[in-house]
Amino acid sequence: MSEEFRLRSIAVSAYGPATLFGLAEGSMLPVIALSAIDRGATTSIAALVGALLGIGSIVTNIPSGILATRIGERRSMIVAAVVTLVGLAFCLVDLGDGPASLLLYGAGVLLIGAASSVYNLARQSYLTEMVPAHMRARALSTLGGTMRIGVFLGPFIGAGAMQLWGLPGAYYVSIVAILAAGVIVYRVPDLEISAERRAAAAQVTTWGITKQYWRTFATLGMGVLLLSAIRQTRQTVIPLWAAHLGLSPTTSSIIYGIAGAIDALTFYPAGKVMDHYGRRWVAVPSTFVLGISFVLMPLTHGAVTLALAAMVMGFGNGIGSGIVMTLGADTSPAIGRPTFLGIWRELADAGSGIGPVILSVVTAAAGLGLGIVVSGAVGFAAAAALWAWVPRRPPSRERVAGATLRNTAT
Repeated sequence: MSEEFRLRSIAVSAYGPATLFGLAEGSMLPVIALSAIDRGATTSIAALVGALLGIGSIVTNIPSGILATRIGERRSMIVAAVVTLVGLAFCLVDLGDGPASLLLYGAGVLLIGAASSVYNLARQSYLTEMVPAHMRARALSTLGGTMRIGVFLGPFIGAGAMQLWGLPGAYYVSIVAILAAGVIVYRVPDLEISAERRAAAAQVTTWGITKQYWRTFATLGMGVLLLSAIRQTRQTVIPLWAAHLGLSPTTSSIIYGIAGAIDALTFYPAGKVMDHYGRRWVAVPSTFVLGISFVLMPLTHGAVTLALAAMVMGFGNGIGSGIVMTLGADTSPAIGRPTFLGIWRELADAGSGIGPVILSVVTAAAGLGLGIVVSGAVGFAAAAALWAWVPRRPPSRERVAGATLRNTAT
């Protein structure tokens, strides 16, 4: 199967739902704060409502792993689609300007964040099982890339829908996208797993996985945490520094979009390099280039130089597409893989929460320029950690087959 396998054979079943989930998220992201304000929220409360998307993901990562272990990846993705639709329905119900309407809306955003955690983990686990090990990085980097493409296209399609139906139009786009994704997932075949392996997976516990793999989480997992920290911070520094330079919101958005386009164009070559030469050849350069882009940004003085720094940032992030998922897939056991990946995603999400906090604290104490430079140092620290702990060689057919047999035997 390994020799004959082609990524195009799973293009619709694997990457179609990923693109549609990304499109649904991208369509609603720009209007979360506006919808909260329409329901009576202050600016600070609206920002908190927006944060519920990430909070929902963080609190659900480990339960998502348990769910996928118990009911399987395909059923978990169907559950995620249904929960997302419920969340979007909550977001569309407007009870007027008051606490009840705002609480219902916040509950909807929280549900969508939780469902995204379930879907992303189940999809990663499904692809890891389905794709041969020597093509794993290409498969997972393509997964990350297609989701980014969906997020990139979502705001434009949502904007068109809002011209017809107002603010709810963005949610209508999300609903259609999730329904289409759910139909595709429903038609995807279940993974063929032996009864013995299913019985062994039923005995897996979060504590057991943590105890068995704590060294991996404490070493390579810390590198992933630092990588996630600088990745999340990059989404904030471009608009902040653009505002510092006195650029208009339109110019800032164009620069952000250019960086996003560079990001989205580099995912497949990165996966090919990882499969042929090893994960280090992407993990370390990605974080190092991100660190450099942060250090360069305070040196920019106008739209052109800021755009150049943002393009470097987009390239650094783009070549690392799928690296967190790939490293998690490489180190996860055959028995209890979803539970392992739930903990792995928790480390990544913790980094995503820590990164902007570092920027905020240093900026408050010493100014935005130094805050950006210190955030860049996080990238260099991530590069050092990943250089130290990422395996030198990509997993070969023989080594992965042997590891799978050992995991299954135990």
